[in-house]
Amino acid sequence: MQIPNNPPAPLPHASARNNPVIESYAALLKGVRAAGLMRRRRTFYALLFGVLLLLFAGAGTGFVLLGKTWFQLLIAAVLGLLFTQFAFLAHEAAHHQVFASGTANDWTARILGPLLVGMSYAMWVKKHTAHHQDPNTKGKDPDIHTGVVAFHEEGAATKHGIAAAVTRHQGTLLFPLLLFLGFSLVLDSAKTLFGRRGVRYRYVEIGLLALRFGLYLAVLFVMLPWGMALAFIAVQMGVFGFYMGASFAPNHKGMPILEAGSRLDFLTRQVVTGRNIRGGFFMDMLMGGLNRQVEHHLFPDMARPELHRAGALVREACGHNGIVFTETGLMQSYAIVVRYLNRVGLSAADPFDCPLVRQFR
Repeated sequence: MQIPNNPPAPLPHASARNNPVIESYAALLKGVRAAGLMRRRRTFYALLFGVLLLLFAGAGTGFVLLGKTWFQLLIAAVLGLLFTQFAFLAHEAAHHQVFASGTANDWTARILGPLLVGMSYAMWVKKHTAHHQDPNTKGKDPDIHTGVVAFHEEGAATKHGIAAAVTRHQGTLLFPLLLFLGFSLVLDSAKTLFGRRGVRYRYVEIGLLALRFGLYLAVLFVMLPWGMALAFIAVQMGVFGFYMGASFAPNHKGMPILEAGSRLDFLTRQVVTGRNIRGGFFMDMLMGGLNRQVEHHLFPDMARPELHRAGALVREACGHNGIVFTETGLMQSYAIVVRYLNRVGLSAADPFDCPLVRQFR
């Protein structure tokens, strides 16, 4: 199973046959290909991977030289950042952005995910595939399923008691909650790999994850006192979860939520539900290309260095069709997300109301 790298065919109904927006996307895709923006950028990815490996080796050297000191928590924070950068690479390989061969891309992501990032490729692909197909769509996009956080009013309405009280302030609590995202991804990985549903190359991933966490924990608990080792794990996982969540949160949160039966064309659906983040090359590296979310959703297998060039063509198509293209600064996007989630949370039921009385309101 792989993340879809081509847009779905137009919806099979009469209005789609001569839909100018659908024709506009076809022209846009043709223009992108003619400009050579779908080419592989293997040199870029090879250099990036090499730099990350050097930084990883440097962090390992620092870990050994520091010995039994609380300054090791700085190494833990660095590892959290590096594991997130490796996760960005695995994400791009899963989208077939790195190699011309689909098999090479899939195996790169399947190895990078468990071995360096510490999470299941199969789990991520299953979740991310559904997101790309129906972004911000109720009942279809797993990224807006109601859990600890409610992303729409219907989800908030299901919260009662203490959960509703927490939901009322969920925007304010978002960033503290992100500190636990890394642990959640590991748990979800285990659920996927040890679940009853079939997983391709299940035992390959289980073996890589066992090797990764086995070596990781063995080194920590051999080199450091137990308390320091546990603190190291907490900091590394906290930084990893925070960085991952802070990179993905601005992309769709606070953008329009679509009903399950929405039949928007591909171009409109992907643009109006996504948000780009300004910042140029620095932001491209910081967020692994996720800052150019609109272009990424329109051309999922486009290599990271080409996304900025595609932006001008996308804006032109959006302007021609009257589609709103959203781009903000990073801090502004966070403020929008926090306000939106708090507003959704305020629609939650009174945490102290009576369920019996609620039935007759």
